[in-house]
Amino acid sequence: MPTFHNDATLPTPTFPGSHVVLDDRYVYLSGLTAADIQGSEAILGDVGEETRWIMRRVQHLLDSVDCELADIVRADVHLTSLEKIHELDAAYADFFESPHYPARTCTQSPTLLDGANVEITLVARRSDDDDLAVNRG
Repeated sequence: MPTFHNDATLPTPTFPGSHVVLDDRYVYLSGLTAADIQGSEAILGDVGEETRWIMRRVQHLLDSVDCELADIVRADVHLTSLEKIHELDAAYADFFESPHYPARTCTQSPTLLDGANVEITLVARRSDDDDLAVNRG
């Protein structure tokens, strides 16, 4: 049975969804933008910094359910301009140990909520020995 979790450090979703959903094997994170993270307003427009803010928050969310960045198996990235993909890639790659990157799709999405330029959604695999009865939200 899935467990639904909202993180207290993020605004409550304004859409009908949860920040994190856990099942027996996987952690699913809803799309996250820098605009969702308090204090990030100053960096909106800098694709590299937006990516770093998002990935640090992703790390926090995964930590809260006993996972880590190395557990990510799939990421979907939305970028307002594919011309900025090199800025995104440079920041994104810093969060993984080369060459162990998750499968990824990156698409151009001309408009993201609240002026964000990057949105990242992901799936992480829970370790085999996780026996979490998590309901922290």
